[in-house]
Amino acid sequence: MLSADETQHLRNVLRLKTGDEVYVFDGTGREFRGEINAITRDKTDIRLTTQVAPTADESPLNLTMVIGLLKGEKFDLAVQKLTELGVTSVVPIITARADVRIRNDDDAERKLIRWRRIVMEATKQCGRARLMSVASPINLDEFIAGASAKGELRLLLAERDGAPLATGIDNNGTAAQLTAIVGPEGGWTDHEINQARQAGWQIVTFGGRVMRAETAAIACAALLQHRFGDLH
Repeated sequence: MLSADETQHLRNVLRLKTGDEVYVFDGTGREFRGEINAITRDKTDIRLTTQVAPTADESPLNLTMVIGLLKGEKFDLAVQKLTELGVTSVVPIITARADVRIRNDDDAERKLIRWRRIVMEATKQCGRARLMSVASPINLDEFIAGASAKGELRLLLAERDGAPLATGIDNNGTAAQLTAIVGPEGGWTDHEINQARQAGWQIVTFGGRVMRAETAAIACAALLQHRFGDLH
């Protein structure tokens, strides 16, 4: 059963009707061929006929990108492109120099709904069958404390005080699970970098290359998918 939003797209944009063949995915990695049984104002009933291989395979790398909050369109762009790059999950973090502040729980929920809608649209566009997850915004210190016991490769991308990114990843052979943190436009404070280092995170940089935060997140994900995933 398709939702009201998907029904509107199916009926008004794709101009599909009862009896037409469609392809749908369940968000967990499975895709199906089906036939439209009925379309009403706010829902569509589809009879699934065959499970098919998704257009885009999922990366073997379980990659979490943790990103300092950015102004609306910048974070939206990062979410869209990270979906296309096969990232597994995104965690928005609140940092000392974040461009955006979460005013209250309702504000956080509105942002989360928007980001997840962007994920859905990007997933359909790029042929994935698994939805990239987007977590609720969390403070950096809370995230680091909660992630400190994990065994995966953990990187924090900074503009200073770190080894080149290539060195950080080449010293770790192969990785099946990886988390990378990218800061906001204002960068990290010394306290934040030291906090991450003391918790076992590798501090890495792009060398002398200076990028906007959203560009850094996208470039970092692409490089990690090339090194450990399926972007060749």
